[in-house]
Amino acid sequence: MPDFKLQSEPLPETGQPVGLKVDTAPASRPGPTTIEGRYGRIEKLQDHHAADLWDAVRGHDDLWTYMADGPFDDADAFARFIAKRAGLADPYAFAIVDSKGRAAGYFTLLEIRPEMRVIEVGHVLYAPALKQTQLGTEAQYLLARYVFDTLGYRRYEWKCNALNAPSRRAALRYGFVFEGVFRNAIVVKGRNRDTAWYSMIDNEWPARKTAFGRWLAPDNFDVQGRQKISLGQMNGLAG
Repeated sequence: MPDFKLQSEPLPETGQPVGLKVDTAPASRPGPTTIEGRYGRIEKLQDHHAADLWDAVRGHDDLWTYMADGPFDDADAFARFIAKRAGLADPYAFAIVDSKGRAAGYFTLLEIRPEMRVIEVGHVLYAPALKQTQLGTEAQYLLARYVFDTLGYRRYEWKCNALNAPSRRAALRYGFVFEGVFRNAIVVKGRNRDTAWYSMIDNEWPARKTAFGRWLAPDNFDVQGRQKISLGQMNGLAG
């Protein structure tokens, strides 16, 4: 199990250890915005993204194995799903758009608690063409920067099926810290899901932000586009 150093101070009246005081001003809720990056952008998910997304993910039913939704039988069913997802305030969805203007994936901010300044990233759908690309990582950087620097959250969560090894590796690579597994947490598609919890907190964000920036810099890639130093290494992972 992870070993966290708890931050505390004595309560003046009793001397008992209590948590440090924090700014109690609430964070902001996510809203319609477009955030440009070097390799693409993220923007509010809308109905018109459905066609590009369907072209990008159709025939890849494995993308939906650990998702609560999908796979979908046809473009119309998928378009209805995207329209519904685009209309929700929580989860609040963003399309990931490549340099040619095509949507190649989406993700959401959910479990939004402005008063506690806690928010989660989830429902992450990456088309095969987006995986292991600069944009795939940059999209996560742009969303995290929006969460911490613009909206003012102090805790950013990543949760996934404990059996979803790629998602668990991604969480660590992006700089989230493993906190544990909640057994029998929920039921998804009629099956038990044990949920692995990860988080990134506000005082960790500056170092994570620097690592993202270093990894995304053009000089971190050779002429074939291969990385020189991995993001995991920059975030302290071995190997």
